[in-house]
Parts: sequence; C-alpha cells; structure tokens
Amino acid sequence: MPRIAIVMGSDTDYQVVKETITILRKFEVEVDVRVISAHRTPELAFEYAKNAEKDGIELIIGAAGKAAHLPGVLAGISPLPVIGLPIKSSTMDGLDSLLSIVQMPVGVPVATVAINGSVNAGLLAVQVLSVKYPHLRDAYRKYKTELADQVVEKNKNVQEMMAE
Repeated sequence: MPRIAIVMGSDTDYQVVKETITILRKFEVEVDVRVISAHRTPELAFEYAKNAEKDGIELIIGAAGKAAHLPGVLAGISPLPVIGLPIKSSTMDGLDSLLSIVQMPVGVPVATVAINGSVNAGLLAVQVLSVKYPHLRDAYRKYKTELADQVVEKNKNVQEMMAE
C-alpha cells in the first residue's frame, strides 16, 4: 500500500491538512501525520526526514505557514519527493508561506500547490505515486471522470434555470 507522510509545522495547520488526509484516504493511501516544526524542533525535523524512506514513506507533503521553511528543510534532507502546502496565515494572507516554499535553491526541488490547496496536494501525491502504483492511476482517471460528470450536471442545472 502506498504510504505518504504529511508533516505540518503546527497543529493549527490541521484544519487545512484534514482535506488532504480525506482525499488520500479516498484513494486508499496510508497517511502518517506529524506535527514537526522546522524552527522549534529542527532536530526532530532532521531525524524524521532522514529516516522517512527507511520507514516506508514514499512521498512527503510539508504544510507550513508564515516563514514556511518546513517543506524545504524536509526536501533538503530526504531524497523523497516533497510537495509543499502553503498555509494561509494572518500575515500577508499566506503569500509569505507560498514564496517561502516555492523559492527553493537549485538541487532542492519542492513541488508547490496553491495557498491552502490541500486537495490538490493530495491529488498531486496520488499522481506522483501512480507511476509506481497503476491502481492509483486508474482511480485517478475515475476521479477525473467524476469531476467532469459533476460539471456536466451543473451545466444542465444552469440551462434549466435559464429556461424558466
């Protein structure tokens, strides 16, 4: 079974991260969720990132707000792919988080989704792991079809309202 880590910088990030957990569970991906601060518990962040692959983690989603160094720290230590999930904070509406995550130096890539883009973080993780797990690719195709069907239904509803 595919296994992903979601590491958030604070428990206050959970309100955003829970949507990531929900979408990953929909795809039957095992999720290891942790609160680890790049600034307040740097040794713990180092140890977690260093041992993640050995512990069966295949991809890490790092969620952080404000200075948002956590995804970059994890990516700097671990060889695993890292997806950054910038969390909207009271400062700069999360733009500071987004820029902290997306502006990584050469050699330390972090794929980054939108501010509070929790569902897309999970979906990107599923897409990345679908290279190894074909059943995830099939499930993702089905998900995309469901999304398209929802749009067709919404259009039908609007057309009916317009005819009234």
